[in-house]
Amino acid sequence: MVNSEKSSDILEILGEQVPLGVSKTINFNIANLYTSTKVEIPIIIERSKEPGPVVLITAGIHGDEVNGVEVVRQVISKKVNKPYKGTIICIPVLNVFGFLTMNRYFPDGRDLNRVFPGSKNGSLASRFAYQFTNEILPHADYCLDFHTGGGSRFNAPQIRVASDNKTGLELATVFKAPFTLLSKNLEGSYRATCAKKNIPILLFEGGKSQNNNKEVAIEGLHGVIRILDYLGMLQPEFSLHISENINILITKSTWIRAKFSGLLHIKVASGAKVLKGDRLATITDPYGKMRHVMKAQNEGYIINVNEAPIVYKGDAIFHISTALGDEN
Repeated sequence: MVNSEKSSDILEILGEQVPLGVSKTINFNIANLYTSTKVEIPIIIERSKEPGPVVLITAGIHGDEVNGVEVVRQVISKKVNKPYKGTIICIPVLNVFGFLTMNRYFPDGRDLNRVFPGSKNGSLASRFAYQFTNEILPHADYCLDFHTGGGSRFNAPQIRVASDNKTGLELATVFKAPFTLLSKNLEGSYRATCAKKNIPILLFEGGKSQNNNKEVAIEGLHGVIRILDYLGMLQPEFSLHISENINILITKSTWIRAKFSGLLHIKVASGAKVLKGDRLATITDPYGKMRHVMKAQNEGYIINVNEAPIVYKGDAIFHISTALGDEN
C-alpha cells in the first residue's frame, strides 16, 4: 500500500485554497462554446479535519459512458465521498462536450483517453489533458477511474491493471470486482500517465455506452467503499456487510469473432462461465436461409458481449478468458 499522503492543512488547487474540514465545488473552466458560453467541469472536493490520503475519483472521460458517471454520482449522493480522514476529489464528468451530445470524443474528434499527458499548445482534447495532468492529478495519492464498454459492447464489471503493477493488483483485490483483467497500459491513456507518475490507479469497466445498469453501478459503488475502508478513509456509519464477491483474476483472454454477417442472437450473458462447445449465439440472415451457431472453443468466463443486433463478418462478439489466476 502506498503510504504517501499529500493532504495538508491547505489544498491549493486550480488557484483556490481548500482548508481541512471544508467542502467545496470548484468549476474548472476548460473552453468556451461557439457562443462564447463557458464550459466548466465541477470539481467536488470533500476534506476531513484529519489529514490523510487524497483519492481522485473520475468518470466520463468518454462522454457517452453514462454508467461510470452514475457510479461517481452515487458516491456523492450517498455521501461516501465525505472522508473520515484525508481528501476525496470527485469529477463525475470529465468530457462535458461528449456528455452533452452522448459522444465518445471531444469536439476536435480526438479520444481524450489517447492524448494524455497532453500538450499546452495542442488540440482541444490535448490541452484539456495537459491542464488536468498538471493542475489536478499532482494532488492525488490514488485514482479510481470509471468506464463502460464502447458502443454496443457490454463489459462484465471488471478492474483492469497491468501485470507488473503490484500496488494496482493489491488494490484490485481490495476493490473486489467480479473480475480483474491483466491489461497493458495503452500509450496516451490516463492510466499510462498515472503509471509514469507512480500514482496508483484502478480502471473500472462495466456496462456499455449510452446505458445505465443498476447492477454495474452497485458493483462500482461497493468497490469504492472497500477501497476507502482499506485506506482508513471510510466513515464508520457505512456498513461493509455488502455482497462478498469472488474476484476472478483473468491472466489471458481472446475475442471470438463472427464468421458470417447477419442478425445476432445472443444466448449467454456477460459474466457467465461457459464450457467448451456451449452455444454462445446464432447468426442468421434476414431471409430465413442461413443460421450459424457460435460455440465456445474453450472453458472460460465471458467478460464482454457485443449486444449489437446486426454484425459483420470479423466483428468481435465475445471476449472470453483463456487462462485464470488465483481467485480472491
